[in-house]
Amino acid sequence: MVAVIEVEKKKLKHPPLQVSCLGDRVLRQPAKRVSKIDNELRELVREMLQTMYSEDGIGLAAPQVAVNKQLIVVDADPENAAAPPLVLVNPKILSYSQELAKGQEGCLSIPGVYLDVIRPAGIEVSFKDETGKPRKLKVDDLLARVIQHEIDHLNGVMFVDRVDNAIALNQELKKNGFAIKDVKKIS
Repeated sequence: MVAVIEVEKKKLKHPPLQVSCLGDRVLRQPAKRVSKIDNELRELVREMLQTMYSEDGIGLAAPQVAVNKQLIVVDADPENAAAPPLVLVNPKILSYSQELAKGQEGCLSIPGVYLDVIRPAGIEVSFKDETGKPRKLKVDDLLARVIQHEIDHLNGVMFVDRVDNAIALNQELKKNGFAIKDVKKIS
């Protein structure tokens, strides 16, 4: 049995990876499936977690750190040292709840921008963990939102593409130095 990846939940002055920002082409490319889960991938997971905690994030997708792989890390409870983060390799959403929920989202790739997005309140997701074991999870509320947000990244979709309020979107992007032309509206 491979040990679960342990990373201290703390900010590093120099996180190991650089987060790409809205406008960078790497964020718009569909990620490739991970074919093997090995120590190299687990090292990437460790660096992604360290980077996510350093940037005060609760989720990070490999494309955000310019790695074209279907890999996400999630920790909806970063203040709780005892709560282990989730590692999802090749995640796939199997089902969505009928209930929709509006919630504010932000993104490490669009710092300073926080806007409301409507998403299904619950999902069932299948994935492999960092040991290669197939897993299924039913989640709702914040965890469901974070996983959907990160899986969007694997498909080249960013949360701003899902924002309905065009005026607020324009204002927030402009205020934080981002261009509306980099938004790819999802209808």
